[in-house]
Amino acid sequence: MNDHGNTETDRNGAAPGPDPVDVAHVKRVLEAALLSTPEPLTVQQLKRLFGGEVDADNIRKVLSQLQDEWAERSIELTAVASGWRFRVKPDYQKFLDRIAAEKPPRYSRAVLETLAIIAYRQPVTRGDIEEVRGVAVSPPTLKALEERGWIEVIGHRETPGRPAIFATTKRFLDDLNLRSLEELPPLEELQSSLAAAPAALVDAPPQAPEQQALIDDETPPEDTTEPEPHAG
Repeated sequence: MNDHGNTETDRNGAAPGPDPVDVAHVKRVLEAALLSTPEPLTVQQLKRLFGGEVDADNIRKVLSQLQDEWAERSIELTAVASGWRFRVKPDYQKFLDRIAAEKPPRYSRAVLETLAIIAYRQPVTRGDIEEVRGVAVSPPTLKALEERGWIEVIGHRETPGRPAIFATTKRFLDDLNLRSLEELPPLEELQSSLAAAPAALVDAPPQAPEQQALIDDETPPEDTTEPEPHAG
């Protein structure tokens, strides 16, 4: 017997499917949201733009289409550890750097070596870093990396003194345009990758004098040796 009281069926007796997704509209909304924020946005955040009318799978499909559409432009859509974002391609960032109000910081060898050890050997303590480098690691070196948002304390080792355990952050991966630690470049490429990060993403907060010395290019110490007197 047919159920004539069921208004949720079509003429063939099948329940109507969900309304089709207006891909062009979704694409423009996602584009506007991602271009208007400097921080990466997750799929769940982007899903909220549509009040639940567009599911996560469709969001991802449209993001993939947007990636293809922007692939040949000077700006690209990328997936990083914290979500999705637009960024200027490295080949074009150098032109923008010429008119940037502030230049990207240049880190000293000590800071970059410390960061590299943490990135590739994490989780590590200050003692672990010193064992690898063979020299003491000054507190301002770690402080500079913490204030940059590239490393954080994730716990304490249960040994005498309970030393802090350091690891890299999502911000570190975001600034390298990576989604996970598995995508880290070879060690020798790390410094050039950091140098290529957009100034807007790596501009440092104001540094204390001792930390600024870690960021600026290292300069050789002044020669304070007095000249030998001429033989007369």
